[in-house]
Amino acid sequence: MFELIKEAITDDTVAFELSKMDKDVVEVVDAISELSLEETMALGMKFKKFPLGCDLTEVVAGTCASDLELKDLIGNCRLSDMIGAPIHICAYAFSDIAEHFGMRGIEIMKMVYDAVDVPLDLDHFGINGPMRFPKNISGCGGECYNKGPAFTECPRERIHERLIDKEMLGTPDKEDWIKLSSSVAVNVTSEQTGDGHAAPYEEAKNIAELAKKYKKGLEAIMFVGDGYDELITGFEKSLELGADVFVVEGGPFNRAENATEAYAKAIAASRILAPGKVVATNGAYEHECRVGLRSGLNMIITGFPKNHHGYMCGYEPGTAKRGRFGLPRVIEIINEEFPNRGLPVQKHDLLAIATAVKIAGPDYIYPRKIGSYHVGDAHWATLTHSKMYKNLQLKHTLNDIIESVNGNSVSLHGGRFISWVIANELDKHVDEIYISDVDPWVLNATVDNLQEELNATIIASNSDKSCSSQADSSIISTTMIQVKNNILKKVPNALTLV
Repeated sequence: MFELIKEAITDDTVAFELSKMDKDVVEVVDAISELSLEETMALGMKFKKFPLGCDLTEVVAGTCASDLELKDLIGNCRLSDMIGAPIHICAYAFSDIAEHFGMRGIEIMKMVYDAVDVPLDLDHFGINGPMRFPKNISGCGGECYNKGPAFTECPRERIHERLIDKEMLGTPDKEDWIKLSSSVAVNVTSEQTGDGHAAPYEEAKNIAELAKKYKKGLEAIMFVGDGYDELITGFEKSLELGADVFVVEGGPFNRAENATEAYAKAIAASRILAPGKVVATNGAYEHECRVGLRSGLNMIITGFPKNHHGYMCGYEPGTAKRGRFGLPRVIEIINEEFPNRGLPVQKHDLLAIATAVKIAGPDYIYPRKIGSYHVGDAHWATLTHSKMYKNLQLKHTLNDIIESVNGNSVSLHGGRFISWVIANELDKHVDEIYISDVDPWVLNATVDNLQEELNATIIASNSDKSCSSQADSSIISTTMIQVKNNILKKVPNALTLV
């Protein structure tokens, strides 16, 4: 495994083959532990690059806190929606706000669902429904993050302070919370020595099964911990639950001897091991965020003032405390690490992906595969449960696209996931499929993957004009409007998806 991983740092073909293999957690962690920090970062970014992983970088915003006014919560959610940041639902806070206003927690959840289009990510949810905590926990000032390393669990033993009687009052609504969510987070840190930090593993298993029942994306939260044994346990337990997304928490819960390097290696290992190819963090000091982003991290959970995620990412000890507005700070950190890329993901980007997902249809995407590779990643599956997806009106359905083809050959302009779906359907109707893409790696991987699966001959083309000139019909297989417009100048008669 070490030699494969070492080669994958610089060899696209090896990286692609490695991404398709069954992998042993211990072997992957052992191999990455032998790499230098520079090699680790290069490996993580290799596996973030399409089509091996997910090349998006985004923020997810915690909008709520137990002591917010209802109008402030809804306003925070609307602002998050306007910039295209999925909303991280702290279920205990929604329930606390609801109680203050004489409502049920699920009523607040429905209000937020109705107010926004972006995906909703449910957390702090247990076997009884929303977890409930006393004020000294729900209003915690963040002493652990402010003080700094190193902890094995919440110093306030928050999980043992749960108000079970209150939780039981919300149990009848338990499944309704899941139904309104796009993804659900569970915590495996109790298996990593964090007994006072997270619910028992059996409780996480219960929620994971419920998430799978409703086909929601599943996130598993784990510590970096000691950077080896505890990290391996986190990976193994997350995979055992069927998690799509790995959420790696550093900060005071990164107790490795070289915390910065350990964080980078945890992220790089996650990139290789996460089934849904999405790697997030819900807690990382600024230096960890930066090295994580350089190692393939593509989702940072942050927050509005008073929300605990507002200080858990992007601040250092001594400054990380309740009241921080982490969202703009994290956006700036991302832009400093990846200048001139228009990051993080914005609402128009989400709409483009949601359009591709809707054209394909929920049964055609991750975790389904074409050839040896999933169609899309965990983002795709999550978006199917957003209001954004449900309200989309398509210019063409997949059936319309296939029926538009005349002749025995077709050119597809754009080689990413939606082209795989279109090619798979066209295989019943044509003998030759020409594909072009500006990224040679995307092009070659797409051609190789489709040729493995389809009966038609798949042919790579190095330009849109030559690709179109060889085919009877042409389709611009992208839902990114600017990309479509650029291709349309070269292939004016092509069918467009948007």
